[in-house]
Amino acid sequence: MNDAPSSTWFTTGPHWGWLIALYFFFGGLAGGSYFLAALIDLFGRREDRPLAHIGYYIAFPCVALSGLLLTVDLGKPMRFWHMLIESNTYRPMFKYWSPMSIGSWVLLTFGLFTLASFLGALAEDGRIPWPAFRKLRAPAAPGLVVELLGGASGFFVASYTGVLLGVTNRPIWSDTPLLGMLFVVSAASTSAALITLLAHRSALTMPGLADLHRMETWVVALELLVFIAVVVSLGRVLTAWLNGWGVLLLIVVALGMVAPLFLAWRRSPIRGVSMSTTAILVLIAGFLLRVAIVFSSEGV
Repeated sequence: MNDAPSSTWFTTGPHWGWLIALYFFFGGLAGGSYFLAALIDLFGRREDRPLAHIGYYIAFPCVALSGLLLTVDLGKPMRFWHMLIESNTYRPMFKYWSPMSIGSWVLLTFGLFTLASFLGALAEDGRIPWPAFRKLRAPAAPGLVVELLGGASGFFVASYTGVLLGVTNRPIWSDTPLLGMLFVVSAASTSAALITLLAHRSALTMPGLADLHRMETWVVALELLVFIAVVVSLGRVLTAWLNGWGVLLLIVVALGMVAPLFLAWRRSPIRGVSMSTTAILVLIAGFLLRVAIVFSSEGV
């Protein structure tokens, strides 16, 4: 078996479609939600733990859905298995030079961490009759290990999708080194938005919700700055967005960045507009951002 890296990854267009756009979106939500939940657990107040639980409840289903979308996109389910296990020897297969191999292993590992924290949150909330799983939550030693390693792998998953695009030689994707940064900041904003949305609509009192919403606002502001940096870094390649995809990106900026910032920093609140409104705008824009970036390169 020849283990030499193939050059086709860098020269052949992957022809990704809706399944991969969805994978990028839910993968970002999984990584970002887990990372934020781990931060709340490790550095937040004890009364904020229900807020962290929401992050874990988001992360596990989203990473499971991400794996399913990726597997379906491959056409044959066994192809994902072959990214992890050699078909002849049945030994683990890791190719450090392959972004797909690295991503597959990190996604699998991250999935195990999200499952552990998911079960720990369920046990702490009394939703499952197995109190032993509470040890999978900090400050218990096993919980600290799970959340530290899970948070690190979650950050990798959130940024990996943008880096994955950057290592191809496709137009737009390979013409800026900032896609990984854009995707990780977008993952943070959409994850904070979803946690905020679910927490705001729950009947529980969560003192840290206002702090999380303020953080969401500042992350959206950072996302706007990173997006501007991406546009500037593209240079002449920016003309590839002088089409419908460029219009969609303008909608993303207006809907998911400018509008939430305007609503958050407005001195007098608008009747009928709440933190749920801005969270929904950020989520819609986060998905459309990935759709526009994935599909815009395919048409060039």
